[in-house]
Amino acid sequence: MNAETNVHTARHDIERLTDVPLSDRDLPATTYDLLERSARQHGEKPALHLLPGGNRWDEPETWSYAELLRRTTQAANLYAALGLGPGGVVGLMLPNTRTTYAALLGAQAIGIANPVNPMLATEHIVEILRLTEARILVAPAPALDPDGWDKACAVAEAVPSLRALVSVGGPVRTAPGIWVGDFEQLAASRPAHELTLENRPEASDIAAYFHTGGTTGMPKVAPHTHASEVYVAWALGQHGAFGGDTVVLTGLPLFHVNAILISTLAPFLKGGTVVSLGSLGFRDREAVADFWRIVERYRVTTFSAVPTVYASLPPVSDDVDLSSLRAGIVGAAPLPSLVRAEFESATGVSMIEGYGLTEATCANTIGPMTGGKPGSIGLPLPYQQIKALRIGTDGLPFGDCGPGEVGVLAIKGPSVFPGYLRPGPDGPAPDPTGVIVDGWLITGDLGRVDADGFVYLTGRAKDIIIRGGHNIDPRMVEEAMLAHPDIVGAAVVPCPDAHSGEVPAAYLVLRPGADPDLGALGAWAAQHAPEPAAVPKFIHIIPAIPVTEVGKVNKLALAHDSVDRIVLRELREASLSGAVRVTDRGGRAHALIDLDNHAAPDRLGELRARLNAYPFAHEIV
Repeated sequence: MNAETNVHTARHDIERLTDVPLSDRDLPATTYDLLERSARQHGEKPALHLLPGGNRWDEPETWSYAELLRRTTQAANLYAALGLGPGGVVGLMLPNTRTTYAALLGAQAIGIANPVNPMLATEHIVEILRLTEARILVAPAPALDPDGWDKACAVAEAVPSLRALVSVGGPVRTAPGIWVGDFEQLAASRPAHELTLENRPEASDIAAYFHTGGTTGMPKVAPHTHASEVYVAWALGQHGAFGGDTVVLTGLPLFHVNAILISTLAPFLKGGTVVSLGSLGFRDREAVADFWRIVERYRVTTFSAVPTVYASLPPVSDDVDLSSLRAGIVGAAPLPSLVRAEFESATGVSMIEGYGLTEATCANTIGPMTGGKPGSIGLPLPYQQIKALRIGTDGLPFGDCGPGEVGVLAIKGPSVFPGYLRPGPDGPAPDPTGVIVDGWLITGDLGRVDADGFVYLTGRAKDIIIRGGHNIDPRMVEEAMLAHPDIVGAAVVPCPDAHSGEVPAAYLVLRPGADPDLGALGAWAAQHAPEPAAVPKFIHIIPAIPVTEVGKVNKLALAHDSVDRIVLRELREASLSGAVRVTDRGGRAHALIDLDNHAAPDRLGELRARLNAYPFAHEIV
């Protein structure tokens, strides 16, 4: 079968699915209905293998579908007993534990789950839970996470809407007045076979609040409805990676949409099995060292991870049986070509790229098992539409791009959220202003859609580097650098330049043990960059690409670092020294320079003249 036939087959498979209206699919109305249906159909089949972490991966605690439903029902009934009504919000600050699954799914059964990254700054967690008006907070006890408990206590004191704090994982000696006890002990006394609710949620009701965000400021809150979550779980289940007897290995934190949608609800709707690596997930070095043994032991069929996880996987030994594995799913960051090649060579299965946003319920495109196109992030999921838009100087769309033309990607369909959560006179409510236009979610991602419907991601609109009036897409430069065999991470950001305004600066992470010459890396960049203007003027080797508190690549930190390096260089040129701190003021870099000692007026004047040539603000103190 040739490439053209494969592409046609991939498109036909999607079109065949959409011939049936989504409303005729008889999907569960809510995520709790999803669990009820799977429990009726699969009963004692394993739903969850909960690994204890470390090298004890062969000692799982296993929940059947019946047990999963029972524990979820008890959690929901516990919340009801604590006074949570329909639409009430449960905040969760938990690592991945068995209780986390029940606590999160139980919150959706009665109201709204609001999982929060426990590593966020306390003030950010406070602002999120104030915005969502959370009524109950579930947090780790000191034995599970002492710092997490202290943070939860501080949050409990600062969020007026909270009425109950529930601990997970052991005894508590000191606690605020709203602490009511241990989650599992309290839940164990609640009814396990039916919900004690007068009004159960409906498909159009909000199931969860997930926080998202850029590189600065408080994370935004994106609501998901039950209908959108169930739809995405179903749509993913139609992909070949989830076919047959599905077993999904997961190591992502449960406050992340990928962990909930791709690695939990999708296999649960299929009647598959989820294998949870434990509280540290993919960060558990002992467990990851035995990664392929775990795949063999549990007959794993697929898993979803970011490129850095794939790059850190151990070699595959000759005596490991990987015959169960169908595909690896990857997304969220540019994929080094060498990482793909090594994975596919070692496992004999394909690496499937996908794309999605928290604002569109996590998954929006996925590459087909066969018939994909190099560089593409796949076809839209069934019933979804994706197009590229031309954006005017006012930031608003004014027309569709043609096939292959780069623009800002927009998404329409059953996965699109109703808008960011904002305060209102009657409580918080979704607001589509500025993000949804005529039903289309304006993603802010640059990309193109070819004549066959395949989507290509090229970068973020806000990340464009403008070199002397010429626009440079940093993602294309990053992909060129990631093709180098010694590079496993790359981020390209604008660096201030006295002549061109901005020039590309590349921050690179090397493969362990690699030590390439900087000159050779520069020559590689010159040879492989998409155009001469895109060749990085500066190359910096760093131990890891920085990320924000919500796990996104923190390009602002790198852009500020590039300003810092420029200022220090100009200090040396003026025969001065001092400390530099770069901040963001009104969307513009601002360098605060603290000289080591008093500078002669001529030296100080020379420094000012040098810095005035750059497009960033500065202040000498």
